[in-house]
Amino acid sequence: MEVDVLKRVPVREQDPKVRAANFEEVCLGYDKEEAMAEASRCLKCKNPQCVKGCPVNIDIPGFIKEVEAGDIEAAYHVIGKYSALPAVCGRVCPQESQCEAKCVRGIKGDAVSIGKLERFVADTAREEGIQPAPAATQNGKKVAVIGSGPAGLTCAGDLAKLGYDVTIFEALHKAGGVLSYGIPEFRLPKTKVVDQEVENVKALGVKIETNVVIGKANTIDELLNEEGFDAVFIGSGAGLPRFMGIPGENANGVFSANEYLTRSNLMKAFDDNYDTPIVAGKKVAVVGGGNVAMDAARTALRLGAEVHIVYRRSEQELPARVEEVHHAKEEGIIFDLLTNPTQIFTDDDGNVTGMECIRMELGEPDESGRRRPVEKAGSEFTLDVDTVIMSLGTSPNPLISSTTEGLAVNKRKCIVAEEENGQTSKAKVYAGGDAVTGAATVILAMGAGKAAAKGIHEFLSK
Repeated sequence: MEVDVLKRVPVREQDPKVRAANFEEVCLGYDKEEAMAEASRCLKCKNPQCVKGCPVNIDIPGFIKEVEAGDIEAAYHVIGKYSALPAVCGRVCPQESQCEAKCVRGIKGDAVSIGKLERFVADTAREEGIQPAPAATQNGKKVAVIGSGPAGLTCAGDLAKLGYDVTIFEALHKAGGVLSYGIPEFRLPKTKVVDQEVENVKALGVKIETNVVIGKANTIDELLNEEGFDAVFIGSGAGLPRFMGIPGENANGVFSANEYLTRSNLMKAFDDNYDTPIVAGKKVAVVGGGNVAMDAARTALRLGAEVHIVYRRSEQELPARVEEVHHAKEEGIIFDLLTNPTQIFTDDDGNVTGMECIRMELGEPDESGRRRPVEKAGSEFTLDVDTVIMSLGTSPNPLISSTTEGLAVNKRKCIVAEEENGQTSKAKVYAGGDAVTGAATVILAMGAGKAAAKGIHEFLSK
């Protein structure tokens, strides 16, 4: 096919009117001809800046060169040296602010669609039964990994490739962490993508034990002292939701985005064949502007609601990916920007009947560098809603830190760990991902898992 080197090959998507009523994947991805054409746009830089923008330092020109040549298996093995979750990353990484932001082709045209090419490679490998190769020999050392989200899976996969005997302990009944319970099916299919990526990690020799709550079933000290593990990695995520503390927030029909998405994803409330209760709502307000807010809003829309995103800053400050905002708008989500809730109204039975909001304007920048929202006096109004979903971020559950002597946490209850190697204040214990940073991105959690695996290997190789 003909290629304009300044323009990326467009990616096919479901029509917005059709997809707004189903949970099937929005983006349909490249076929082989399209992928090879897009790969041909790569400049094959001698000093590739894109690699510097990737938190797990994938050899991006290396895998793109194989795609251009049509050798998808070779491309998969190039990516596999660096990432255990390529089909996930190709879908949910914010490439536009990472690898693609540094793409030299993007200076005078569109950056190469690195994320869509990674997704194509991973999907093709899955369809053709190509799996990562396990370590040739074992080194006789055992490592426990707490949590099977992106940080835990990455750390476990990297250590298994180095010959370690790795066991992941997962609190829930299904592996995948936020990949399974947080990100909706229409953005990250569970059976086709997440489950398969987990199977690929298991193919490296990693064992996964579900329904094990570390801090209750076992403590970290018991893992080290009684169960023979030589080191422990904590990748338990940040699952405690935050709320605003406004009147009426305890009403029936007020959810955290965490609970709402978990019910829909992990418990399949979106599927009529399951009896999981979920309040669909006819008019839903989602408070927040991040990717999780977009996920909750687009889920509520698919369950039949009119949906409003209520965010106290302007569109320019929305923390969600540009692609997610674009998709939400296409599907009919209403954006009430420069708007902040002040209280939630209820009926005599405690059910939500509306939400009072106030208009905001932007003042001087705050410590985050974004302009601080300031209330406009006398601009109060009531939003007619029956369901409110709070998407204001999350913090780590204190269960592990409170049952592990000598494990330092900061004032936000996040575990304190060295960025370059994941080392915590406790010997033999490493940590990374949202348990350390608070809620962040999948790829940053993967980068932390990778750094910790390297730190554990260096420690256990002494």
